Amino acid sequence: MVKVSGAPEEIQLSTGATCREILSKALSGKKIKEMVACRCGDRLYDLSSQVDEHCEVMDPVPLSSLEGLKVLRHSAAHIMAEAVKALFPSAKVTIGPDIEHGFYYDFDFERPFTPEDLEKIEARMSESISKDLPFERLVMSMDEAKKVFLKLNETYKLEILDELEEDQVSLYKHGDFIDLCRGPHLPSTGYVKACKLTSVAGAYWRGDEKRPMLQRIYGTAFASQKDLKKHLTRLEEARKRDHRKLGVQLDLFSFSEEAGPGMPLFHPKGALIRTILEDFERKEHLRRGYHVVQGPQILRQELWEKSGHYDNYRENMYFTQIDEQVYGIKPMNCLSHMLIYKSRLRSYRDLPLRYFELGRVHRHEKSGVLHGLLRVREFTQDDAHILCRPDQLQQEITGVVNFVRDVMGLFGFEYVVEVSTRPEKSIGSGDAWEKSTNALTSALDALDMPYGINPGDGAFYGPKIDIKLKDALDRKWQCATVQCDFTLPERFDLTYTGEDGQKYRPVMLHRVVLGAIERFMGVLIEHYGGAFPTWLAPVQARLMNITDVQSHYIHECADELRQKGIRIEVDDRNEKLGYKVREAQMEKIPYVLVAGDQEVANSGLNVRLRGGRSLGLMSIQEVAEQIFQDMDEPFKKGGLSYRYLY
Repeated sequence: MVKVSGAPEEIQLSTGATCREILSKALSGKKIKEMVACRCGDRLYDLSSQVDEHCEVMDPVPLSSLEGLKVLRHSAAHIMAEAVKALFPSAKVTIGPDIEHGFYYDFDFERPFTPEDLEKIEARMSESISKDLPFERLVMSMDEAKKVFLKLNETYKLEILDELEEDQVSLYKHGDFIDLCRGPHLPSTGYVKACKLTSVAGAYWRGDEKRPMLQRIYGTAFASQKDLKKHLTRLEEARKRDHRKLGVQLDLFSFSEEAGPGMPLFHPKGALIRTILEDFERKEHLRRGYHVVQGPQILRQELWEKSGHYDNYRENMYFTQIDEQVYGIKPMNCLSHMLIYKSRLRSYRDLPLRYFELGRVHRHEKSGVLHGLLRVREFTQDDAHILCRPDQLQQEITGVVNFVRDVMGLFGFEYVVEVSTRPEKSIGSGDAWEKSTNALTSALDALDMPYGINPGDGAFYGPKIDIKLKDALDRKWQCATVQCDFTLPERFDLTYTGEDGQKYRPVMLHRVVLGAIERFMGVLIEHYGGAFPTWLAPVQARLMNITDVQSHYIHECADELRQKGIRIEVDDRNEKLGYKVREAQMEKIPYVLVAGDQEVANSGLNVRLRGGRSLGLMSIQEVAEQIFQDMDEPFKKGGLSYRYLY
């Protein structure tokens, strides 16, 4: 007997019964049409698959569900691969997974695909969809599968098969196209009602820059045309908000091949935003009981060997040699902080110790993954390490999570939380990992904060809480994290003297709040669309005259406002006022202050907001108060004022 979720009665499970046959006995014909797969335990089945006899509860998977969309998008990737092979027979297929909001497939082809090629591929996909071709699952031995792909000359599939340690594998076929795949898939191609190819990019095979460069075609698919249209509108908005485009438009930063890839150059306005963020960070950390420290940029190789970074992180590090001694350029700050802790004897009364550093680090990112400010090789972390007693651990984790919540509220971010567990490549005992993981989950449970589990994605020395921000377009960004580490304090023999005079081992929390300042700036630019809140805007107001007669007056006003602490620019060019106002709006400056004869006569300024609304004539003092009030607004939730930044 099997219980179908949502059905009143159990269904007799006959030998060889398929998922579709069982669901058809429990659900109405209309509901059956909405289903694309079923779940039994931790396994998803095609509707045509025979169900395991041990299946006790069956969950129907509708197309519009998260699991249904994954099945839809993976099936769409196969349909796309079929179209590519039909149009470009010499292209070799590699892998084509579903991803968040879409799918991609990588192809080895002699030239880059063009927008015109995408149009042809989409048209061919439409033909396959209109034919409503069934997806057929074929189970065969490893040798049989190799013969199939050897005949097709699909060398990448053969490479994948060589790495699988299985006696049997599954292939999926629709029309003349066959692919190596675990599944599940849609019942047929006709289930794809809303699909669109979105872009092409290069990608190295297996992410290895020494392997062939492939062509990656991205696409997306949704349960309805309405959902697809909504998503494409969001993509278009994302293109408008692209931080690389806005970085140039707003003169914030640039990259230079002369300097090297992944090495950003911050222009005055971008550097000012960084400075404001960093000043805010220093004040917040001091307010919360952290000590500001600073370590060197390079450390002896022996230290990196001792910590485990050399064995587990070496490919991401840069090295240099001085006086025949090899040094590692730091990719993170924890080693210096442990040396600071170890520089003197510590008592249980000294703990917790919270060390904070805006530390510049270097990591060797592959050139294919570099992406504006979001993925760079040199960046600054708001890095901190908390050394505490085991009995203080949960309280310190809770403090970090609350810190992150407060800061993200200031910037207007929502977020989701995940706990990332032990990866295959790791150090430390199983007991240490279990204690670390339990400490993180217990803190989240105590805060009544929902979280998911991200298996195998922890740091090599400990599990972590990852806090993923959701921006204005509902995209997720990994920034804040807190990692629990019992292992490195042991490797570096960190101790403290307990109340009984005995030596004990502290626990270390690695944590960042904003993460990499560069990455966070990239996220902020896209979240705000370049229209920074007034407290963070590099230029808070631009003052402009109508004619040359008011030129001296606006410079006097600018000096007065600067003395009050307002970041202001003067535009006294001999240009039409409308042109100057539009230019200021394009640069997303919060306030435009205009002076003509009337404003001079009344010792005031005409105030306009960047959205176009006019506040009319105000005195200089009223202008300053208006801007200060605007700056204060985001801080009110935390009971603070922007003034504590000054």
